[in-house]
Amino acid sequence: GQRLGEIIQTLHFDLCVITGDFRFMTFFDYEKAMADMETLAVSLQCEHGVVSILGNHDFIEMVPLLESMGIRVLLNEAVAIERKQEKIWIAGVDDCHFYQVHDLSKALGEIPADGFKILLAHSPELMDEAERAGVQYYLSGHTHGGQICLPGNIPIITNAKCPRKFVSGSWLYRNMAGYTSRGTGSSGLPVRFFSPPEITLHTLHSHGRVGARS
Repeated sequence: GQRLGEIIQTLHFDLCVITGDFRFMTFFDYEKAMADMETLAVSLQCEHGVVSILGNHDFIEMVPLLESMGIRVLLNEAVAIERKQEKIWIAGVDDCHFYQVHDLSKALGEIPADGFKILLAHSPELMDEAERAGVQYYLSGHTHGGQICLPGNIPIITNAKCPRKFVSGSWLYRNMAGYTSRGTGSSGLPVRFFSPPEITLHTLHSHGRVGARS
């Protein structure tokens, strides 16, 4: 946690998004994870704040704690980010992988039809529904890029109901761009092979392109 905070402090960003899984385990208490997150949250503060969603490792009881740290948690809702008299919309759905409590139509419901929509979804497996709903950029995590991969970053297990090409890095699906982060931690076993952790900087261009680098 300390090393992660040190790295983040060297970066320049306008908005921070977190796509869930704030802890290693999927059960028992979460006090240690929240204490570590409170320390890390200091490094995450930026002009447009911190926006997140919950993952399949997270409990709903964590929401008040996260929001007390200045981390806005989107539970099937959206928030507008305003800059230079223009808006982009960040929509976030609740966990679609394990709890299956996502509601994309509710999350997008208050966004104008012509609004630029970025979706935070814990797993990439909502991509078809999101593209049909008009989402322009889809940000997810969950897979850890496979975490344990064969040489060439080929995941052995993806833990997501989607093709392997969507479980790590930048991708395109019809008219929608997306990025699946490998995340900064691990799950199950505290090891990684050919799938290093990452912090990703996404750049939005005024002419509609998006770019990402780790």
